[in-house]
Amino acid sequence: MSELTDRVAFLRGLAEGLQLDESKQESKLILKMLDVMDEMAKDNDDLHKAIDELNEYVESIDEDLSDMEEDIYGDASDDDKDGDKDDDDEDDDDEEDDRTVEYACPYCGEVMVFDVERFDFDEDYLCPNCHKPLFPEDADEDEDEENEDN
Repeated sequence: MSELTDRVAFLRGLAEGLQLDESKQESKLILKMLDVMDEMAKDNDDLHKAIDELNEYVESIDEDLSDMEEDIYGDASDDDKDGDKDDDDEDDDDEEDDRTVEYACPYCGEVMVFDVERFDFDEDYLCPNCHKPLFPEDADEDEDEENEDN
């Protein structure tokens, strides 16, 4: 039993000790409130049990996933011991990723990758797929071009 269930039982005992007359409205109200509180306490206990079971299940899934990751990718400490992974190589890869930007054509959705260091803001880039400007200068121009196509 939980503390809440114990407290409701204590209140029920107090009410019985008062020998409430069920013909009076106040007594009926108090007894009905105790019934509701008792149900709520039992439901609360059931919820806590369900949560505990779910937590155990999630922990077992987490352990299984860790085992599976270890089987598939190997132990990270093994890589460090064998010297297979070089931290400098990982840093270089991260830096390369930071120097490129992917951009989708606003007309056809074709995705292009641009090198940030070599990007020329003065150049008019055209989509290799639909041959329309990738970076239109004005939104009104976009609408005009679309209306011309229709």
